[in-house]
Order: sequence, then C-alpha cells, then structure tokens
Amino acid sequence: MNNCKARRPSRRSRNGLVDVLNALLTLLVLGLLLAGGAVLYSTSQFYGDGPLTQEAIFRVEAGSGLSSISTRLEEQGLISNRYIFQAGGRTLERVSIIQQGDFLISAGASMADILTEISEGNPIRYAVTIPEGWTSWEVVQRINANENLIGEITTVQAEGSVLPASYDYVPGDTRQSVLDKMQTAMTEALAEVWADRQADLPLKTPEDLLVLASIVERETGVASERPQVAAVFVNRLRAGMRLQSDSTIIYGITKGQAALGRGLRRSEIEAKTEYNTYQIDGLPPTPIANPGIEALRAVANPDSHDYLYFVAKGALPSEGHVFAETYAEHRKNVARYRKLADEVGAARKTLEDAQAGVAADVPAAQ
Repeated sequence: MNNCKARRPSRRSRNGLVDVLNALLTLLVLGLLLAGGAVLYSTSQFYGDGPLTQEAIFRVEAGSGLSSISTRLEEQGLISNRYIFQAGGRTLERVSIIQQGDFLISAGASMADILTEISEGNPIRYAVTIPEGWTSWEVVQRINANENLIGEITTVQAEGSVLPASYDYVPGDTRQSVLDKMQTAMTEALAEVWADRQADLPLKTPEDLLVLASIVERETGVASERPQVAAVFVNRLRAGMRLQSDSTIIYGITKGQAALGRGLRRSEIEAKTEYNTYQIDGLPPTPIANPGIEALRAVANPDSHDYLYFVAKGALPSEGHVFAETYAEHRKNVARYRKLADEVGAARKTLEDAQAGVAADVPAAQ
C-alpha cells in the first residue's frame, strides 16, 4: 500500500502571493495618499486666497448653472480652477440656492467666499426711480433709457397707471416687467386709498380720485400742501365751480410729452377743450400725470376748510401758496403775487443788463 503525502505549496508560490498582496497594498496606500493629497490641495485652493487683485463685479445671469458660473469665474480671473469650484459647490450643497444678480467680489476672495456671496449675499441693488407727477411718456423714456434692462416699451401707457416710487430690478430683467411692477403698485395703492376715503367726497369712482390726485400733484410742489390743495378742488366740486387748473390746460397742449416752457396765452385759457378746466365742468377725461401715494391720500382725505382759491406765494414753487375763501380776497392775493413777480422780473433784468455790460468791457482773447 502506497502512502501518499499531501503536496504543500512551494516556497516560490507563497512568495509570489505575498508579492502580489504587497503590490496591491502599496497601490492602495499610494492611491490613498494621492487622493488625500488631492483633497488637501483642492481644499487649500478652495479656501485659500484667490487671484483677484482688486474688487470686481460678477454677474450671475438668470438660469445660469454651476458649470457655466464656474467657467465664467475662471475666465474673468476670479478663481484659479473651475473644477475645484464646482466640486466645492456640490459638496456644500449650494447649487440650488445660487442667486441671480450682480455681486461685489473683494480682492483676494477665496472660492469659498465667492460661493457664499452668490448664494447667501445681497446682490447689488439696482432701481428705477419715478418722481411724483411724471407723465407716462416720461416714465417710458426713463425705463427705455436704462441699459441694464432688455426689450423695449413701444407704446405710451395710460396716464396715471404708474405709481411713482423706486423699483428694484436685476440686470437682464425686461423693461416690460419693471413697468408691470409700477402699474400693479398703482392698481393696489388706488384700491387701498379708495377703500379708506372720506364717505362724502364728490367723487364717484376710483378713477375720479386718480384724476383729481394727478391735478393736485401738478399744482403744488410742497408736500405738506397737498391736503389743502386737494380740499380746494373738493370744495369747488361740491359747490359746482369749475376747477380752473392751469396744469390741465398745459397737459391738453403737450399731452405730457414736453414742457410748455412759457406762460399760458389768453387764447389757450379761453379755448374750450376737454382738458381746459376753465371751460369744462368737473374733471378732465384722464389723469394729467402719475400721482404719488401722498397725493392719492390727500384727495381721499382732504383737509377741512372753506378755501376756494389759491395762488403762488412767491417766485419759487417751494414757497407754496396763499389760500382764500372769497374771490375778493383771492384778487388781493393775485395782485400781491403779480407785484412781487414784476419786482423779481425787474431785478433779474437789471442783473442781466449788468452782466452784459461787464462782458462788453472784457477785451476779446487774442
């Protein structure tokens, strides 16, 4: 009977297996070292000072993704590596909260700083400001002149449809979207003011209130006078008197698209047009400007007094008006104003003549 002994692996085989395991272990360690080094390098690049040498504005366009943002940041020299920025954005889960707008990036800002700024910071504020009493034509001109907005507004909007205020926008917004905000604001403001009006006003509709507010806005440049001026016109409507507003005649001539640049002529005051409130009863057919919220409120809740007339107190709009209850008193106020206006005109002419005389004495340059 033959005894068979189990064959044991040769020493060479055992050594080969160990060599393979050692090689694999070495590769694993090298891989871990390389990965760790890459992570350390990427982290140092992500949180370290950036290449920007002076502050700059970076714009995040509407609909931009992390890839396009990082590419533009690298192209503009704000970061050194787009892929590290992308990896940081995804790791920190900031992708979904990146904002649209312009952002001020400081010199030396790290990728982490930039990512925080565009995801949590405040975009640079841009706004279109519409002064009280501007016409819709003027509003459209201002919006169309803004180079940060896109698209054109080609038609003049309804007079009185815009609420004067400052309206924020993001560069790249459409001009129409900004105008829509202004018109929505007026619709909401008019509804609110109308709901809070005095019960006995001689105004039938919110549109009537809007028309009268536009007249009040154009008749006084002194904010504190609006309730007084509004009350004068309300008193006149109650008494069946004509409003006799110069501003309505001027709007009928210019349609709000230019300054008249002169005083009204007698023929213009006597002409019976739909905007001449010296010749028509009640209100003109449309507003003559875009009144502000305070003018709307003044008409909705005017002062309580018996004044029926007012005239400018001095040569400057900021000096306000003098009010009167009777026509006789008003005529005295008008005479006082005309005398003052003549004195101011004479003084101005004297000054102009003196300046002209001085200029005439100065020898021409050789």
